[in-house]
Formats: sequence, C-alpha cells, structure tokens
Amino acid sequence: MSMVSTQNPWIFTFGLLGNMVSFVVFLAPIPTFLRIFKKKSTEGFHSIPYIAAMFSAMLWLYYASHKPNTFLLITINSVGCFIETIYIVVYITFAPKKAKRFTLISLIMINFVGFGSIILITELCIKASYRVTVLGWICMVLAISVFAAPLSVMRLVIRTRSVEFMPFYLSFFLTLSAIMWLFYGLLLKDLYIVVPNILGFVLGVLQMLLYVIYKYFLAVHVRPNDELHRSDLEAVTPSKTTDFEVQQTQSPRARKGEKEHDQSIKCEQV
Repeated sequence: MSMVSTQNPWIFTFGLLGNMVSFVVFLAPIPTFLRIFKKKSTEGFHSIPYIAAMFSAMLWLYYASHKPNTFLLITINSVGCFIETIYIVVYITFAPKKAKRFTLISLIMINFVGFGSIILITELCIKASYRVTVLGWICMVLAISVFAAPLSVMRLVIRTRSVEFMPFYLSFFLTLSAIMWLFYGLLLKDLYIVVPNILGFVLGVLQMLLYVIYKYFLAVHVRPNDELHRSDLEAVTPSKTTDFEVQQTQSPRARKGEKEHDQSIKCEQV
C-alpha cells in the first residue's frame, strides 16, 4: 500500500501544511498545563477534551492504516496521540482524587474499551471491502461532534457579549487547519475527511466573525441606560441587588411596615 502520493504533489503539499497547522493546534493547551504544573492543581479544568482528542487521533490512525496515500494523516495523528498522552498524564498527576478517578475511568472506557471494541468489530464482523467505509463513517461522526463543540462557546459569547472565552488565535488556527485538511480530502477524493472539515471551516469563520463583532462593535459597556438583559449583565459583571429586587423579595408585611414608617417620618417633618 502506497503511503505517500506520487501522482499529485498537491496532496503532499496540503497534507504537510495540515500537519504544521494541526501541530500548532495540539500545542494550544500548553499554557493551561504549565499553569497546572506550576500550581500543582488542575483548578477545575476538565480532562474530557483531552481524552476525546486522543480517541479521535487513535481512530484516524486506524482509518489511515487502511487507506493509501495517507502517510501525512498518520504522522499528525501519531504526534497528536503522543501530545494528548502527556496532557492526560500531567492532569492525572495533579488532579484531586475524585477528578483523577473520573479521568482514569473515562480513559479506560473510551480509549481502551471503546477503541478496542471498534477494532474487534471491524476486523472480525465487517468484510474487508466495507471496512474502510465503516471506519470512515465512525471517524466522520466523531469529527463532526468535535467541530460542533465550539457552538456552546459561541452561544456564551452571544449571551455575555464577551470574547474572553474564545481566543481569536485559536479560532484562526482551527479554521486554517480545516482548510488544509479540506483540500487534502478533496484531492484524495475522501468524503470522510472532506465533510467534517467543511463544517469546521464554516464554524471557524463564524467564530472569527463573532470575535470581531463582539470585540469591536458590540462590546459590553456597563452604563445606567444599558439595554442588556439582566442575565447577560450578571454573566460579565459582579452581582448586585437593586432596591426593586429587595422589595420583591420582602414579605408584604415588611413592605407595609416600611410604608407606615415612611408616612410617620413625613408627618414628623410636617
């Protein structure tokens, strides 16, 4: 089986560019883990994104091993598995007992039991002629679910009118990665690579547009006349209780007592 395309140099070009950009994306969590290492605590960070990323890389490795001209797909996902393993080891080392137990159970169930089951089923129950198709569908569904994950972050940006939790550079590199792998899949005529990266490209562009809009045009400015919904303000500003809210939480008897007190004060002033 040929691992590198010798017929179309553009396949190698876009695959190589995809490797370079994806490598940058894999390194994006380094500041988070340097912080964890420095403080010797996971500080509420979750391990599931790294377990899922490792599972995705393992699946794409298995898929690529059944396809020709996929050497560059194998290289980047091998690197991805290695980097995600380091992240998970660091997380387990400094996580509290409950988070550590959850991470280990998730790792065993997803990356060992889950991945092992896929290998056994495809190798023992699926004909060789259909194996690539089945693996392709599995990888495509997983990739789409991963690309759809930023929807929750986009919703948070719209609700809070703050781009604090959606760094522009990360959205940019994810979009660039989707473009590289989209062309790689098109040149390979591989539907299972093309489809999720179309979604990744569209969502990436939307994230960057949201960033520009809410960073430079609709940024939150807390003013007395601000028309933001109160729940949006609560998400980006310290919680404050207004006099109206205090009155709403008081009992009718307490409010009646306050009115009588105010009336007596007015009578004294007169």
